Amino acid sequence: MSTNASFPRSGRFRRGYHVTQVEEFFAKARHAYEQSAPGRPGSARATTLTSRDVRQVGFDLVLHGFDVIAVDGALDRMEDAFARRESDALRGRLGEDRAMEHVLRQAQTLEGRLGRSLGERFPRASGLSLAYDPDDVDQLCERLAGYLRGGPAVAPEELRRAVFRPKRGRSGYDEHQVDAFIDRAVEVLVAVD
Repeated sequence: MSTNASFPRSGRFRRGYHVTQVEEFFAKARHAYEQSAPGRPGSARATTLTSRDVRQVGFDLVLHGFDVIAVDGALDRMEDAFARRESDALRGRLGEDRAMEHVLRQAQTLEGRLGRSLGERFPRASGLSLAYDPDDVDQLCERLAGYLRGGPAVAPEELRRAVFRPKRGRSGYDEHQVDAFIDRAVEVLVAVD
């Protein structure tokens, strides 16, 4: 995994990711990745960072920070590198067949939600909380369900980059529930890739 924490800056009067936060995270990630290299003494216990940690990291937005698109692209590549390493380690521990069974069990956890009716896949947000448009979320879920039934592939990037129109309260799906589901779906897609 090669990561260079030097990214283009956003425009002078545009917001980008906080430079110090990005550089510190990428340095930490590089160290964790190098320490967990296969065959390296102590590598099994060295990894303190996972693909999920990479996917869920957030940075403050500041004027003239690092370009958001460039950093997000590097994070996606980093997440994939960590996920491949995790998948290889799982196969090494369990063997190819048992590792695939593990991935299939994860995929089955998605099917329960995907099998629900349109408009009822996720709990509704409460009060005036920000929420996601159920039609947008359901459309993405239909694509994912089709893929799990043998249809056209869905790339992890499609899930990572999904944008849903905002809603308020009971008119929309709870953001946290949808985000957690998408995280699990990304894990499954990356493991199958």
